[in-house]
Amino acid sequence: MNNEDIRHLDLLSMFHYIVGGITALFSCLPIIHVIIGLSMVSGKFFNESNGIEPPPFIGWFFVILGAVFIVLGLSIAVCMIVAGEKLKKCKNRVFCMVVAGIECMFMPFGTVLGVFTLITLNKESIQEIFAQPGTEG
Repeated sequence: MNNEDIRHLDLLSMFHYIVGGITALFSCLPIIHVIIGLSMVSGKFFNESNGIEPPPFIGWFFVILGAVFIVLGLSIAVCMIVAGEKLKKCKNRVFCMVVAGIECMFMPFGTVLGVFTLITLNKESIQEIFAQPGTEG
């Protein structure tokens, strides 16, 4: 085991925790759409003096789409944090590579972290660390 490789994995692990937290924070932003959608459905969003209200399906569209984005964002954030834990313990290289590939979609931090993770996990010395008995699981 190379100490430099272990240090690289520890750094990647720490950055996965950080980017996972940032992703979780930003994935809560669509709560605004959920609130707007619920207020549209309840009829409290528009001025009642002009008598023009949107159909309820538009409000439900806001609610459902906002909720889907929140759930997907939080799921990806949890996967990033779990990948950070797996990197620290040198387990599940394939899972970490899949998460790194997904991270590449999130500009700019996720892209940088995903590319560095993929490069690091493809090094032969790192592959040997992950291939040791007792590290897969």
